[in-house]
Amino acid sequence: MQKIKCIDFHTHIFPDALAPRAIAALVEGGKHLYLPNADGTKDGLIEFMDRSGIDVSVVMPVITKQSQTVKTNEFSVAVLSDRIRAFGGIFPNTDDYKRDIDFVVSLGLPGIKIHAEYQDFIVDDPKMLKIYDYAFSKGLMIMQHAGFDPAFEAPFRSNPKMFANAMKQLGGGTMIAAHFGGQSQWDEVEKYIVGTNIYIDTSMGFDYYSEEQFMRIVKNHGSDKVLFGTDSPWSNSGKERERLLALPLPVEDKENILHKNAERLLGI
Repeated sequence: MQKIKCIDFHTHIFPDALAPRAIAALVEGGKHLYLPNADGTKDGLIEFMDRSGIDVSVVMPVITKQSQTVKTNEFSVAVLSDRIRAFGGIFPNTDDYKRDIDFVVSLGLPGIKIHAEYQDFIVDDPKMLKIYDYAFSKGLMIMQHAGFDPAFEAPFRSNPKMFANAMKQLGGGTMIAAHFGGQSQWDEVEKYIVGTNIYIDTSMGFDYYSEEQFMRIVKNHGSDKVLFGTDSPWSNSGKERERLLALPLPVEDKENILHKNAERLLGI
């Protein structure tokens, strides 16, 4: 197998004391469809990275209450190391989104992660456009869950058309739609996201989309806008890496997806 540096741009961990309860609750809420490959702690993530050939992981928090904002962002700072990078987060229904975004910026974190289902918003709602615009004006990236989530029922609050609509109105900024632009919505990804400036990551995809569709989306969207991500601990990062490396993609495309795009966005 080729040895190419690998950055997993989409992972989740929790404080040690919280991790067992958080993982158990997420498994139960998700109807046991996704089972964890690690214990949800920083040490557990690094151990799994070592076994899986992952050089760097990017932690993505999800804040479900405004009261969690300070502690969650401080946790993102506390876990930083040469192996771990992290985004911050905000609660979109906060009483002051500018204050909360400014706090993330003050901590030196490069972006925010938000989740339309867990945080109860519609991706292209006008109130969200104001949040995106302010975050982008402060130099932050935005990573969003996209598409199906087993803990929630359709219709989902995010889809490729919504992402395209939001970014068309904003006209700029780094938006990353996880799960290859929309979990289980990949025909819509080809219709609405391919060819735009929206980044997509590969997380929770290889068990679901076809190799043919993956290759077609990478070709038509451009490998420079695709990030390797696994949603760890919810998928096996080593297996995902091996699947990507085994595809008949040019080495340049593999390097873009596995590490070069992430390095450019993170400034490393």
